[in-house]
Amino acid sequence: MTDAPASPLKLFNSLTRSLETFEPVHPGEARVYSCGPTVYNYPHIGNMRAYVFADTLGRTLSYKGYKLTHVINITDVGHLTDDADAGEDKLEKAAAERAQSIWDIAKHYTEAYWADIKALNIRQPAHWSIATDYVPAMIEFAKTIADKHCYELDGGLYFDTTTVADYGRLARHGTDEGESRIDPVDGKRHPADFAIWRKTPAGETRQMEWDSPWGRGAPGWHLECSVMSEALLGFPFDIHTGGIDHREIHHPNEIAQNQAHSCSTDSGARMWMHNNFLVERSGKMSKSSGEFLRVQLLIDKGYHPLAYRLMCLQAHYRSELEFSWEGLGAALTRLKRLVMAAAPVREAEASEPADRRLTDLLAKFDVAMSDDLNTAVALTLLEEAAAMKKVDAGQKRAALAAMDAVLGLDLLAIERADLRVRPKTAAIGEEDIEATLVRRKEARAAKDFAASDALRDELIAAGVEVMDGDPLGWDWRLSN
Repeated sequence: MTDAPASPLKLFNSLTRSLETFEPVHPGEARVYSCGPTVYNYPHIGNMRAYVFADTLGRTLSYKGYKLTHVINITDVGHLTDDADAGEDKLEKAAAERAQSIWDIAKHYTEAYWADIKALNIRQPAHWSIATDYVPAMIEFAKTIADKHCYELDGGLYFDTTTVADYGRLARHGTDEGESRIDPVDGKRHPADFAIWRKTPAGETRQMEWDSPWGRGAPGWHLECSVMSEALLGFPFDIHTGGIDHREIHHPNEIAQNQAHSCSTDSGARMWMHNNFLVERSGKMSKSSGEFLRVQLLIDKGYHPLAYRLMCLQAHYRSELEFSWEGLGAALTRLKRLVMAAAPVREAEASEPADRRLTDLLAKFDVAMSDDLNTAVALTLLEEAAAMKKVDAGQKRAALAAMDAVLGLDLLAIERADLRVRPKTAAIGEEDIEATLVRRKEARAAKDFAASDALRDELIAAGVEVMDGDPLGWDWRLSN
């Protein structure tokens, strides 16, 4: 498309609880920081919703013509088992329980997270910032704020939240609509005060610890994001994203540190954006539930991971999204239909859309995405374009490519057969299925319908759906 999309991009700023027109700090650029995973376990699909959202935001900023610099951090130290600044370090706890090297645990779960990123067609950020790479910078940052904003306890260096203006305004602390305050912890001056640096208790040895002016130990979780976002994006940068659970404690603490460091009321980012929860009623979203819901489990049950991406896009990022296997199955069916509709123009040479029907759809698509990333409406416009008949193939391909570059469903690269994912529990292989279908075809040709029906029933019992008259021929019959 030669003309830049005209609709102003409006995004919901959690800090002001209002829609605001995106105006970059640096003209023509968009600098975005997203809170990444703590790599002590596999991420569940609720965690991954945050990265589908952040990727959609990044794709939209690219589509609107901005040069995007996106940073996602990897927390491999400092995140405690209770976000309210209590409990054990999640990585240290996992290492002790499994009698493994903490570095090996972090490496394994980082790679698992990256595999999920790839499976969901989430673009690579400009930087993966690893927390342990920035510990010296964290110590230097803490030094700049220690005298005016911090105090020492036996356990380490703590931030006094009364030393900055309007602490907790992101979470609306102290208002009727605000989230709950942090429970008091012995020794702190104020309930909301939080650790900048944690000393290793006497007689204990951590696998990850460093020397500092406040004793040998490790940084607090909140310090990490302040340091890495400043180092890679500079203060102020444009947008900070994360799950809505970060809006109560983690992000208000980041803002407090940023204010102290900059000696101002600036929050560090111009906009703070949060995706809402993914809700699953059976309780399998929790990592303590054993076989909790993760991307690999969806694949093991025969669902292509892009069906989950589409499921996320069907709801606005600020709305709660309920997960169900029925809903995921419906999303997979919707994805199949889109892939089938796009298939005829996949090999066409793209040409600038000139057909009024396509240009109108593209304009509506731009309005939808400019309206705080209204992906639900954008999806229907993509489907309308994909279903359009009697239109130039090259123009249609270009229109689909422009829309899908934002939604990230990979429509012009994947084929319908790619969506046929073998369930882990399947009792039959694809070669056996094909052989059975050949025998069934021979039986039908011989008008031996009893044998044909018996072979069909045999496949159904093995979890295979026979699709007579369909070029694909068969698919897995998914059940949960």
